[in-house]
Amino acid sequence: MAEIESPCRQACALDPLLAQCEGCGRTVAEIQRWSDYSADERRRIMAELPARLATAPSGPTAPIDVT
Repeated sequence: MAEIESPCRQACALDPLLAQCEGCGRTVAEIQRWSDYSADERRRIMAELPARLATAPSGPTAPIDVT
């Protein structure tokens, strides 16, 4: 099985206002469904992440619970 490309930086912290990871910029829903997305969909999301991270306010964080 081929490895699935991921933007995960192993620095998971949830921005409570944006409901996205401060480490990679993905939403909790995107993290949960990541392995179900097609390669094209993952690439599309990954292309959006730098802009998400650039506009995210910094502030208190909480660990992500993706269960």
